[in-house]
Amino acid sequence: MSRTRVRAVTHQDLVPNPKTTDLSSKTGIFVVVLTILFGLSCFVLCLYAEARRSQATWGSKTCVYNGSGKTPLLCGAIAFVGLAVAMVGLHMYLLIAVTTSAPIVLETWDPDSVPAKTLTFQAAFFFVSTWLCFGVGEVLLLVALSVESGHLKNWSKPKPSCLVIRQGLFSAAGVFSLLTVFLAAGLYLTALQAHRISKDLENTHREILEASVLYASPPRSPTNRMATVAREGPATVRDESTSLGYLVSLKQFPSIL
Repeated sequence: MSRTRVRAVTHQDLVPNPKTTDLSSKTGIFVVVLTILFGLSCFVLCLYAEARRSQATWGSKTCVYNGSGKTPLLCGAIAFVGLAVAMVGLHMYLLIAVTTSAPIVLETWDPDSVPAKTLTFQAAFFFVSTWLCFGVGEVLLLVALSVESGHLKNWSKPKPSCLVIRQGLFSAAGVFSLLTVFLAAGLYLTALQAHRISKDLENTHREILEASVLYASPPRSPTNRMATVAREGPATVRDESTSLGYLVSLKQFPSIL
């Protein structure tokens, strides 16, 4: 008769899996990696748009474009939207993860302590620098898109004036988009570090409370109870919590035998 083997339950099986909105979950890592990939794609698109940007050839009184500008316009538009989606997506995930998590234990920290100041400075630096780089990159892309979209039609005809973007505008926008996603990843790592410290403090507080409850409970005092013996009078028995023996009166002991 075959026996079915049952796997023993380990401590790892009893540990609850992290929620999808938890900063340390696989969803958080996926969102950060996806954000970095979006930033790299925007950087590559900006470099390609820089190589294909429109230029003008000047004559005596007129100028002619060398292309319609559709390719750099399309690349710039995709980079503009992709960077915005990556930025908003990551910050929305951070906002949801922070608001749905348990109350943070770091609120009990001394604000003048070194760890609290370090985390505050890191979070403020990454938050401000991320949005600053994002704003500059989006403005540069918006300027480039407005210029490239101005000569989609009749670009081969001579014109009295031709408006072109300066060299390196798309490249600068790509660099700022790359900085944006890496700084956003740094903001996520700072929030994750604060979350882990909060978990460690919560576990430490729980252990302290359990130990205090254990040692604060008063010891049990020995109780006296009346025990009766057959054909004899009652005997007083003292019940000690530390042993199972009974103390019987010496006067009744011979009669018991």
